[in-house]
Amino acid sequence: MKNSEIWVAFYTILVREIRRFTRIWPQTLLPPAITMTLYFAIFGNLIGDRIGEMGGFSYMQYIVPGLIMMSVITNSYSNVSSSFFSAKFQHSVQELLVSPTPNWVILMGYTLGGVARGLCVGLIVTVLSLFFTHLALESLFLTVLVVCLTAVMFSLGGFVNAIYARNFDDVSIVPTFILTPLTYLGGVFYSIDLLPDFWQSVSLLNPVLYMVNAFRYGVLGVSDINVYWALVIVCVFIVVLFGFGLRLLNQGKGIRS
Repeated sequence: MKNSEIWVAFYTILVREIRRFTRIWPQTLLPPAITMTLYFAIFGNLIGDRIGEMGGFSYMQYIVPGLIMMSVITNSYSNVSSSFFSAKFQHSVQELLVSPTPNWVILMGYTLGGVARGLCVGLIVTVLSLFFTHLALESLFLTVLVVCLTAVMFSLGGFVNAIYARNFDDVSIVPTFILTPLTYLGGVFYSIDLLPDFWQSVSLLNPVLYMVNAFRYGVLGVSDINVYWALVIVCVFIVVLFGFGLRLLNQGKGIRS
């Protein structure tokens, strides 16, 4: 394919993915906004007043970056996993695979579609959080970089999940039994400094911890871990997941019968 044709193919996939989640916004954008508002009201206002400060900030300010990241992670992942599996289930993805469109273009199109939804929900949650507290932005560049890299990483993870999934139940297994526990135990609601030494060491094995803390550092300037290590870890995961997802596409794993 010519470069212009590759660009058209990529643009078509990306626009289709964006239109997909914006067309059904009451199912894709509204629920996370309501859920996060409840988190702000219950954990931030009601419980936060009793907890007091954490990391030199009010509890509400401390958990807001984590909740924003939680929404970005969940929606980036679920958008790609559900969209690609639906295309696979309806056999429409086979039309893409037999076309001249390179597999890396297909992977990038679906991935950036998930990134778009993750960032869109993250922006909505951020705006809602401003009704509950004030956020002092420490580093705009780091904040945007971390949230974009995280959205890319979990979009790629959702793509791999969709390839291996054989039915709609398989699509929800990873978010329910792996992604949700990792997110809740990733320092969203607490600092790992509160944990005993052993559990602090165990928490360091959780990749979500690095993303949440890197984003919190970009917003508030506080972190439980080294921010540069967090960026390295996220980039390594992105490279590995992209290579793995592309390999599965090239092999036709779970797609070609």
